[in-house]
Amino acid sequence: MNRFLLGLILGIFLIGCSESRIAEVHSESSDILWQIDNLTEISGHLVSVLGDPRAVDSPGGQAVEFDGQGDGLILDTNPLAGASVFTVEVVFRPDPEGEREQRFLHFQAEEDHRVLVETRLNDQNEWFLDTFIKAGESEKTLQSRESWHPLGEWYHAALVYDGQEMRHYINGVQERSGSVEYSPMAGGKTSIGCRLNQVYWFKGAIQTIRISHRPLNPDEFLTVSD
Repeated sequence: MNRFLLGLILGIFLIGCSESRIAEVHSESSDILWQIDNLTEISGHLVSVLGDPRAVDSPGGQAVEFDGQGDGLILDTNPLAGASVFTVEVVFRPDPEGEREQRFLHFQAEEDHRVLVETRLNDQNEWFLDTFIKAGESEKTLQSRESWHPLGEWYHAALVYDGQEMRHYINGVQERSGSVEYSPMAGGKTSIGCRLNQVYWFKGAIQTIRISHRPLNPDEFLTVSD
C-alpha cells in the first residue's frame, strides 16, 4: 500500500473518531442536572421562593420540602427550551395529607406550550403518576390509574418523549405511553412544588431534577439512594 493511500485511510479514521467524540460530548452536555438542596439558587439560576419551603436531609443528601399549602420555587429559565426530544427525571417523596391533585414540576413557554409532572392521591395514603404534554392544539395526558404507590417513600419518576411517543416510568418501570405531536419550546419558566400560576401545591420533598435533550432508556435513569 503506497503512502498516499495509507495517509488517506488514516485521515478518514481520525476524522471519524473526532466526529464520534464530538457527538459524545454534545450528548453528555445536553443533560442538565438540578440538585434541589437550597432556597437561593439552582445550578446558577436564582430562585423566587413562595411560602416557606425548607431544606431537609434525604437519603441522597439535602432536598427541599414543601407543605402542600403555599410552598413553591419559581425559576426564570426553562431547561426544556430547544429540545425536540427529551427526558425529564425527578427524585422525590410525595407525602400523606396533601391535595388530591398536585402539579409539582411545570415547564412552560407560552400558555399553550407546556410539560407537567403531577401526582394524584386517594384516601388510602396512595398516589399515582400523571404527566401532561401540550404543544398548541396537540396534547396528551398519561394517568397511571392502575399503578398506585404508597405515600411517604422516595421515588424516581421519568417522562420520556422520543419525537412521537411519550412514556412515563416509576423506579424504572414503564407505566403508561401514548402518542403526541410536540415542537420545541422557546424560552419560558419552571415551577417546582406547584403549577406556575401558583395552584395545585405539592406536599412532600424534591431532591433532584435532570433534563436530557434525548430520550433515555431506563438503564440510563438516575436511581434513588438507599
